[in-house]
Amino acid sequence: MQISVAGENALIIYFGEQTSPEVSAKVQQAVEIIRRDLHELIVDLVPSYASLLVIYDLMKTDHHHVRNHLRQSLSGLDNAHSAEGRLVTLPAYYSTESGPDLQQLADNAGLSVDEVIEIHQQQEYRVYAIGFAPGFAYLGEVDPRIAAPRLSTPRLKVPRGAVAIADRQTAVYPAESPGGWNLIGLCPTRMFNPDADPTMPVQAGDRVRFEAISREQFIELGGELPEQPDPSEQLGGPLT
Repeated sequence: MQISVAGENALIIYFGEQTSPEVSAKVQQAVEIIRRDLHELIVDLVPSYASLLVIYDLMKTDHHHVRNHLRQSLSGLDNAHSAEGRLVTLPAYYSTESGPDLQQLADNAGLSVDEVIEIHQQQEYRVYAIGFAPGFAYLGEVDPRIAAPRLSTPRLKVPRGAVAIADRQTAVYPAESPGGWNLIGLCPTRMFNPDADPTMPVQAGDRVRFEAISREQFIELGGELPEQPDPSEQLGGPLT
């Protein structure tokens, strides 16, 4: 564990050099411990794949005091119980209508569309981090049989709810945005709703499974089918 200064009122804790379920579990354990032990000094905690940003109240403390507290509170982290996180099931309407890259991904993998769908929903994914946009949860690891690189030319518009794959990660786009991931379906669940409590259905450390639903079920659950994208609406640089 390494603690470094990340700003005038922030420290960042590194728990490892590579992403893994074990490192992710340590990050989430640290979040719980810090909230318990330093809650009066902390403004915010921002977990990521293998690190945790700790933002503290500069009017109450300084980085020397916070660093000492962190080392003391997290001294037994390696022996802590590995938290599993909640299991969240997200419905997904998989089809070539809702996932314009589904057929190409299947062809490249030497699989049928049905096989890609089955493999994607069989896996249990861990929420490694939330970023890029509010509610954009990076989920891993995708089965290597259906892992796929980002598109060489990203789209200008990816619809809200798009279920996507990039390398060995999968995600649901929380809002319409540019994007370069492979789209394989649509999820009717709102991944970010500022008027809801909580605002997101998942948080870092949770586990996610996808469950295939029909077109009719997708619409009944509030899903909206986007207009067919214009192939000419492309961007030239790498985007998430």
